[in-house]
Amino acid sequence: MEAAALTAEPNTCTDPGAGLTDRIQRFFTRPFFLSLTIGIPFCIFKGLFGLAALRAGMAAAALPLTIFGWAVILWAVVDLLMNIWRSLTDLDRRVAGIEFCSLAELGRIFHRPAVFLAVDTLISFTIISLMLWSGWIATLTTPEAYLWYAATTLNLISISVVSLYNEIKKAEQPRVS
Repeated sequence: MEAAALTAEPNTCTDPGAGLTDRIQRFFTRPFFLSLTIGIPFCIFKGLFGLAALRAGMAAAALPLTIFGWAVILWAVVDLLMNIWRSLTDLDRRVAGIEFCSLAELGRIFHRPAVFLAVDTLISFTIISLMLWSGWIATLTTPEAYLWYAATTLNLISISVVSLYNEIKKAEQPRVS
């Protein structure tokens, strides 16, 4: 599940809590929560994937793979800075003026940042799969592996907590017969 699905908003720069009366649900849609539990973990996945690609490229003397690795690392750093900015401005109760990631920011040009955010999510999940199926996950150092584990845990547990909370709220609603 990605940030756009959790916020259910066409423009992620608008106030994600607008119209929600439930305090917990408002917290789940705050840029701080979304960045911490989705955006930053995705940046970690991208960065470690780029690092693995860089290492593989350097080991095989494959310049295209080395360049690709550096490009993915740069992309991860830019997205990380964007997520940190979104978090900090949200904590300061200001509007960030930027999207959660560079692809969503690019999507603003086409007036479809949420679509591009969903594409970023697809790419991030593809990166996770590539790391697992290529065996590159085994090339991570111990600190890198723990960073991967932390990002995975934070991302998956938060998605589960939000889903559980939403289902509990749905179950509490009176049934119409």
